[in-house]
Amino acid sequence: SKSLSDEENLKLFGKCNNPNGHGHNYKVTVTVRGEIDPVSGMVINLTDLKEYMQEAIMEPLDHKNLDQDVPYFAEVVSTTENVAVFIWENLKKLLPVGILYKVTVHETEQNIVVYKGEE
Repeated sequence: SKSLSDEENLKLFGKCNNPNGHGHNYKVTVTVRGEIDPVSGMVINLTDLKEYMQEAIMEPLDHKNLDQDVPYFAEVVSTTENVAVFIWENLKKLLPVGILYKVTVHETEQNIVVYKGEE
């Protein structure tokens, strides 16, 4: 965090506090909800959802240094919580209104963040 001293960053972020950055292989799950279309039997066409996820998640984040390559994280600390918020906001712009239910980001098998938007 740019707003903290080196010592405060080390205390707060531990081994993740690396001035040169470090990598993660996040796993993201997107959950939608809504009325099931009686013809297709789906809430949303999965091909469409995959395209939205490609645009909202993969294009801006995949193989990127979040702190250096993604403008959003120039001013926002790139925690898994904030990655989930970033993904939520990007998807919300693309999906039909009200269909996005939650975004789950797995940083590791033990570190998982679930974000359901501002309630």
